Amino acid sequence: MPKELPRKLAEHPSVRAVRERGERPGPAVLDAGWLRELCLRAGADDAAAVPLDHPDLAGEREHALAAMPGTRTLVSLVVRMNREDVRSPARSVANQEFHHAGELINAAARQVVRELEDAGVRALNPSATFPMEMGRYPGRIWVVAHKTVAVAAGMGAMGIHRNVIHPRFGNFILLATLLLDAEVSAHGTALDYNPCLECKLCVAACPVGAIKKDGEDFDWLACSTHNYREFMGGFTEWVETVADSRDGADFRSRVTDSENASMWQSLSFKPNYKAAYCMAVCPAGEDVIGPYLDDRKAFLDTVLKPLQDKVEPLYVHAGSAAEEHAARRFPHKPTKQVTANLGRRPGSA
Repeated sequence: MPKELPRKLAEHPSVRAVRERGERPGPAVLDAGWLRELCLRAGADDAAAVPLDHPDLAGEREHALAAMPGTRTLVSLVVRMNREDVRSPARSVANQEFHHAGELINAAARQVVRELEDAGVRALNPSATFPMEMGRYPGRIWVVAHKTVAVAAGMGAMGIHRNVIHPRFGNFILLATLLLDAEVSAHGTALDYNPCLECKLCVAACPVGAIKKDGEDFDWLACSTHNYREFMGGFTEWVETVADSRDGADFRSRVTDSENASMWQSLSFKPNYKAAYCMAVCPAGEDVIGPYLDDRKAFLDTVLKPLQDKVEPLYVHAGSAAEEHAARRFPHKPTKQVTANLGRRPGSA
């Protein structure tokens, strides 16, 4: 029974309309098939739910409840990307695919939340792409860890390149997560195998040696320093270079015209990823693996070699393993030393 309201509030037209309409509670348990179809209709290519109390999500529970109190279920959404775009040595082509796919999955997540809301279910869709909780920097700047949720929901498994590999679409995917204050009738389950072939092509493609041959170690700092050069850390150093320069000529001696143009492009359009080569060369996934199985040499020549041969600056820290790797494996790619900023980087990838 609803509580008795003060007379003035009870007589408000909005309150009277709601009272006359009657309560519209959401379903106690959402049908898993209906929910998945809703996600696919909204634009996702795959989706599955997983309960918040799943043992593999223990580290996410506190953060999910802080984002939306009452969260009981997480839903992992997958949108696949166009493979040849991601593989292109032209970074504009690859970056456009990343950005457009990101817009698609954010739009899909928002549409699902809208329809759940209309059905009486509380739901939330955090950013599906780059983390935005910069008020917490250099701590955890993401609301929910999409990869962790996706693996628990059976949307894929983590490859040695630290990307989630979907059993069909391979690692050519972007992920989103929905938070629901409702239970779901059935849940996804973690894969009983890893689609990763351990072919080590990602090791061969990484220009800064972030991925190690043993598959265990991963140099997060080397990866973020180069690939995310035009995101927050690299932008901060670029600003510091502007501030430290004596005049325009001194600034131009420190930063090339192409670097300035690229930073301008990132600021005016969307940030440019410098290398997603580990994803580009990955042959895993049922829809992806065919050309690799048919002719591995041709696959290497057409997919791996153009990325290895490309002449491009590699951003590294002075004296780092990344700098040594770049000089040894890619002597035709000039290296540029950047400020460490170790105290400012997020603690965990």
